[in-house]
Amino acid sequence: MKLYPIQCGKFKLDGGAMFGIVPKTLWQRTNPADENNLIELGTRSLLVEDGKKLILIDCGLGNKQDEKFFGHYSLYGDDTLDKNLKKYGFVKEDITDVFLTHLHFDHCGGAIEWNDDRSGYRPAFKNAHFWTNENHWKWATEPNPREKASFLKENILPMQESGQLNFLPTPKSGNYGFAPDLKMDVIFVDGHTEKQMLPVIQYQEKTIVFAADLIPTAGHIPQVYVMGYDTRPLLTMEEKGKFLKQCVDNDYLLFFEHDAHHELASLKMTEKGIRLDQTFSMNEVFGY
Repeated sequence: MKLYPIQCGKFKLDGGAMFGIVPKTLWQRTNPADENNLIELGTRSLLVEDGKKLILIDCGLGNKQDEKFFGHYSLYGDDTLDKNLKKYGFVKEDITDVFLTHLHFDHCGGAIEWNDDRSGYRPAFKNAHFWTNENHWKWATEPNPREKASFLKENILPMQESGQLNFLPTPKSGNYGFAPDLKMDVIFVDGHTEKQMLPVIQYQEKTIVFAADLIPTAGHIPQVYVMGYDTRPLLTMEEKGKFLKQCVDNDYLLFFEHDAHHELASLKMTEKGIRLDQTFSMNEVFGY
C-alpha cells in the first residue's frame, strides 16, 4: 500500500464562519486572516493505492461551476486534482473508488464534470465506484434550509444516474470496515452534517485518520473550536472530545483536508486539554 496527498486547489473563507464563536484574537494565531477577514484553506484529498485498488478520498471543488460561484471563494494557487494525480503517475481513469466523506460541494464537486458539449453532466471518474451512505444521501438530496446551498444537485445526482453510486451500511455504533484488505475503517460523526464518514487507515505501523470537517485545520484541534457551518455544534464538541481522546490514546495521526499548509499532525495531552503536538508532511513521516 502507498498513500499520496493530492492537493486539489486552494480557496479562502471567512475566518469567523470557520471558527464560530471563538474570538478572532484566538483563532488568528493559527489561521491568520487577510484584510477581508478571509483565511487560507485547501482541498486536500488522500489517494490510497493497494494492488488493483486506487481509492481517492474526497475530490475538491471541481471546475464546472460558473465564475460568480467561484468568486465567493477566492480561489488561489495553481494546484489541481489532475496536476497532482499526474505528479504520482496517475490519471482520473485509474481511480477505482471515490470515497466521499460527505456531499458538500467542496468535498465532492470534482466528482462530476460537464459533458463535452456542455449539455449536461457526467462522472469525472468514469471507471470508479462512488461511496457514500444512505442516511447522508437522503440528507443531501432532501436538504434542510441551512445546508441547501452546500448540496448542489449537479454534484450529486449524476453519481446515481450513472449507476456508479454505492452505499456503505451505517453501523449503530463504532467503526465500519470499508475494505478489510486495505486495513481501512470508517468513523461516523453527525455534528457537522448527517453521517459524515472519517476513514481510518493503517499504514506502515501508523494509524492515519482523514479528519475531513470534524477537524478541518490544525487550528481547529481544541474541542470548542467548532465551525459556524456545523448543523449541530454541541454534538460536534461531544464527538470531538471522544475522537481526540481516541487519537491521543492510540497515537493516531490526523490528515487535514482543509489546512492549506499542514498535511499531518500528532496530538498531545496538556493542562488545557488535547492540543497540537507536531505537524508533518507525508514525505517527512513516510519518506516519499
